[in-house]
Amino acid sequence: MLIAEKTTHLIPEQAKHPQMVKQRKNSPKTQNIPLLALCLIVCLGIGSLGGIATASSVTTWYQTLNKPFFNPPNWLFAPVWTVLYLTIGFSLYLALESKVEKKALIYFSIQLALNFLWSILFFGLKSPPLALAGILALWLFIFLTIKEFSKKSKLAGKILIPYLLWVSFAALLNLSIVLLN
Repeated sequence: MLIAEKTTHLIPEQAKHPQMVKQRKNSPKTQNIPLLALCLIVCLGIGSLGGIATASSVTTWYQTLNKPFFNPPNWLFAPVWTVLYLTIGFSLYLALESKVEKKALIYFSIQLALNFLWSILFFGLKSPPLALAGILALWLFIFLTIKEFSKKSKLAGKILIPYLLWVSFAALLNLSIVLLN
């Protein structure tokens, strides 16, 4: 009878499957709009700062570089990065709501700083070799972030996979530019 009393507030499907209640309890809240907004603003803000470092060189110095045949058109980068920064922010939100370990947040912070640093190295300092070292470190810390976020929230980790794939492609572009120039 005690079990029946505890499950009377559940919908019938949950009463049949008590493990659903546990999963629901451990799921991140979706009502914490201020935290979600903060995570999105922080990540979009970092992206915007990187964009400022990039803007002055895209139409000047970058145009003079030899690029590989698979280099995407310049207009593609801004929308792709905007979507990626939104997913990075949402992943952070899910991770925070899932109470990830401090190590996961350290890895996340490092990868976000390296993301910003890459723009400075490549476009600000106009140093593709330094930027290549930076993007390899960035790739490693994105991977570590995915691994750590996934321990508490599979979704928080999976959402970062397109980011890791894009950075892998960007690393290949960066390497190609180093080799061609």
